[in-house]
Amino acid sequence: MSQQPPASGRGREVLRLAVPAFLALVAEPLFLLADSAIVGHLGTSALAGLGVASAVLLTAVNIFIFLAYGTTAVVARRLGAGDQRGAISAGVDGIWLALLLGTAGALVTALLARPLVELFGAGPEVVTEAVTYLRWSALGIPPMLVVLATTGVLRGLQDTRTPLIASVAGFSANAVLSLFLVHGVGWGIAGAAIGTVIAQTGMALALVVVVVRGARRLGSSLTFHGAGVLRAARGGIPLLVRTVALRTALLITTWTAAGLGDEQLAAHQVAMTVWSTLAFALDALAIAAQALTGRTLGAGDVVGTRETTTLMVRWSIWFGCGLTLLIVALHQVVPLGFSQDPEVRAALAAALLVVAVGQPIAGIAFILDGVLIGAGDTRWLAWAQIAATLAYLPMVLAVYASGVVGTAGLVWLWVAFTGFMAVRAALMWRRAQGERWMVVGAVR
Repeated sequence: MSQQPPASGRGREVLRLAVPAFLALVAEPLFLLADSAIVGHLGTSALAGLGVASAVLLTAVNIFIFLAYGTTAVVARRLGAGDQRGAISAGVDGIWLALLLGTAGALVTALLARPLVELFGAGPEVVTEAVTYLRWSALGIPPMLVVLATTGVLRGLQDTRTPLIASVAGFSANAVLSLFLVHGVGWGIAGAAIGTVIAQTGMALALVVVVVRGARRLGSSLTFHGAGVLRAARGGIPLLVRTVALRTALLITTWTAAGLGDEQLAAHQVAMTVWSTLAFALDALAIAAQALTGRTLGAGDVVGTRETTTLMVRWSIWFGCGLTLLIVALHQVVPLGFSQDPEVRAALAAALLVVAVGQPIAGIAFILDGVLIGAGDTRWLAWAQIAATLAYLPMVLAVYASGVVGTAGLVWLWVAFTGFMAVRAALMWRRAQGERWMVVGAVR
């Protein structure tokens, strides 16, 4: 059994993992923020098209988030049980799975780009811009999934600094490339997509090199093992179900926003990107929760798991309150950087106030999600997410059926979405109060 830190040192250990994870996670949505700012100056249709295409692209990538989350939990558990070689081997299986799923996802997304975009009911100019962005961006799906898998391996090994370095380098390259290709070369929205693809590919290659070096040092196999890849795929099914249910809620939200008007859809795109950035910031503690929960339960430390969970929940609530104050202070400033259209700016400023209010609620939901993923309690999470999405449907349909459009409609849409996050938080809070999720050992 590995040595666990005393209670007084748990806060420092959480920060050691969470601070680099925070910086890396904030850098990731900056890919979209950079594209939003650059594309926004091409016009409202381009920005709205980016919003629709981003919703499809993020769905195509994020349904496979188990490549990061599931791998983190498995690797951390084996590390806690003292099986470092087995931890690396499990991670390599996840990388092979990422390549297979990424290739299939890229083909499907590119071939079905137009019908997928048309599902949102946006205007013809918006559809044209969205299809262009989505088809080029499909090339980046394989490297995006490899980044997820390799990041999961490193987080499971309690290393969040390396993904940070890769994220910062990738974001910097993306910002420069997109600006040059969109406005310098004149490729429009396609240039933004191509710049992101190049940056994501560079990130994937760099992280694979790090994992390969670690595997060779420990004598772990790097070859394709069908049984191991199948085991990784089977273990990820509950998280896949959870993520599909979550993405369904997000897609329904974007679909509803598309019916409020092009200006409101453009504002919603930026508001959702800001929300995603804040979500990744809050998720930093959840990443630490995944790694630490997996390791402590792998080592049989139930008391330490409970103490660390309590600490991180408290921190996450306070962090959410801090983000609330920050967004309230900046809700009139942020829109200035994304659009010249006064109607888009007004709608975005109003939506951001609702985004701000929901941050402490989101903090609870994200941290407990991370704890339960780290514990391997994925089957329960799948059912809980389905329940939360079903509870959200009447809320969002009420907004749609009300006939309220414009800024007021967008505000009510975000009120409904905040209600969805409250349901998620309540379900996971109840689960965390029990003990059935705290199963010890290298394998759940």
